[in-house]
Amino acid sequence: MENAFAGLSLIIAIGAGVSMLMRSIGQPLIIGHIITGIIVGPALLRISSSPDTLDIFGEMGIALLLFIIGLGMNPKVVGEVGKASFLTASIQIVSVTTIGYFVGSVLGLDSREALFIALGLSLNSTVVALKLLSDHKEQGRLYGKLTIGILLVEDIAAAIALIVIASAQDGEWLALDSLAALAFKGFILGSIMYWISRYLLPKTQKLVASEQEVLFLFAIAWGLGGATLLAKAGFSLAIGALAAGVFLASLPYAQEIAARLRPLRDFFVIIFFIALGTELSFDQFGEFFGVVIASVLIVVLLKPIILLATLGELGYTRRTSFKTAVALTSVSEFSIIFIILAVQQGLVPPTMVSLLTIIALASIAISTYLVTFGDRLYPHLEKYLSLFERKKAQSDMKPETNYELVLFGYQRGGHEFINLFKKLKKKYVVIDYDPEIIDILISRKINYLYGDATDVELLEEAGVERARLVVSTIPDFQVNTFLLDYLKRKNPRAVAIFHSDDPLDAAKYYEAGASYVILPHYIGSEQVSTFIAKSGLSKSAFHKQRKRHLGYLEKHYGALEKLNEEHRKKLGRAIIRGVAAIAKSRS
Repeated sequence: MENAFAGLSLIIAIGAGVSMLMRSIGQPLIIGHIITGIIVGPALLRISSSPDTLDIFGEMGIALLLFIIGLGMNPKVVGEVGKASFLTASIQIVSVTTIGYFVGSVLGLDSREALFIALGLSLNSTVVALKLLSDHKEQGRLYGKLTIGILLVEDIAAAIALIVIASAQDGEWLALDSLAALAFKGFILGSIMYWISRYLLPKTQKLVASEQEVLFLFAIAWGLGGATLLAKAGFSLAIGALAAGVFLASLPYAQEIAARLRPLRDFFVIIFFIALGTELSFDQFGEFFGVVIASVLIVVLLKPIILLATLGELGYTRRTSFKTAVALTSVSEFSIIFIILAVQQGLVPPTMVSLLTIIALASIAISTYLVTFGDRLYPHLEKYLSLFERKKAQSDMKPETNYELVLFGYQRGGHEFINLFKKLKKKYVVIDYDPEIIDILISRKINYLYGDATDVELLEEAGVERARLVVSTIPDFQVNTFLLDYLKRKNPRAVAIFHSDDPLDAAKYYEAGASYVILPHYIGSEQVSTFIAKSGLSKSAFHKQRKRHLGYLEKHYGALEKLNEEHRKKLGRAIIRGVAAIAKSRS
């Protein structure tokens, strides 16, 4: 026990050092965790003397991760993207399995080896994809919903594959009675969990949520217990944990549970990736070099093309298709599980486990980079991706709520506007790119969207083109000019209030069409909130204040002198039109 404790402590210490190194050079932490596993595993230092301990911790990490993802899932997601997810996953599995089988056979694998490796390539890592979605707070975006839906279909396919492999006895591969029994057990257990969460837990809400410790223990018991129960019934651990979270998603304390479990989840997920790295062995790498390279290319290049083509044909835009495709470029941990089972059943030799593990780790590393830097990569590929988009692609974003008030950035006086929004009793949303701010918004139960304000897909999701009031407290000049240009094209009637620390930038915002610009030393967000509360959301109400502010800028800073005469005339005409609009509204 003491040796196991010392070994685990040393592994964690090495992991911390590698993580700090990866952070200092700007690399994804998942890569660091896998590198830690390689360092402490049989490939190098051989510190991991208790691999079973790492495996148990890793399984707990998987369960907690998927349980928390389930807590944030709306049950309507299945109905929203269910058909597209099923078709896309089915086409992808069949296509990649067929191509992988052919390539494996050409490169020297026998028919069974080629089939199992090919099937392994077709399944995507649920843990990696959902961890990256969770880190980027994008599981609620359209591409996030599609990714989760496709992963669910693939997990079900993996569960069926496990049953088929386990039933491979006396030459009989498919046991229909086993599949029927699995479906029956899933229905019974799902019905029981649904009844408890729908009817029993709401009645015990005060008992469960009254003490933080009780809520914490209940959450772990429900999440891990539900995962174990469904796993014992024949489903995968991932499906069980995700289902346990979904059944609790509608309860009022679901977000509180998720917030309290995140630190525990992060620790165990780190151990999972370290454990995955320890499995890597380079003994057969030279023998299967060609198969490894070809397989990785199939996963990270061919599979995304298949996904892009399928989603494009279903009517999704190139951006949604691209982000979904890059999120699904890693080999599943279930692939390793069922190849191990195939070895135990005597269907394939043990070398296939090492082969698929090498392929999985390589694909996970590449997938992590693709997802992390996908937004930077997309602009360079956008014109080529038009090949995968219909001319009349369906709108990516159909907002669940029509937000009348949109706030970009919360940290710089945003709470004053939230107080105003609540007084106005109108639907609102806050958009921010800081994960720590998002956690604050979640704890305060404030509607939010996580993402970059220059992401057009995000603006469509927030319904900015229909908002009556748009406020930006973001200090970045380029971001604000982008937003003003977007409003000018999509929603010129909206009241646009922007924040600036520089008087020249303030003048330029006015030139670009801002209704009012907050200069902290002139007027703060609190005073603007008071003005809106009194005057309402009519854009014309801001013209007098806007004109007075322009005069203040010109008198005290001379900022408007730096604008050319043409722009000054445009500004004057805009003010005249505003005054005329006010006169017309009063007549």
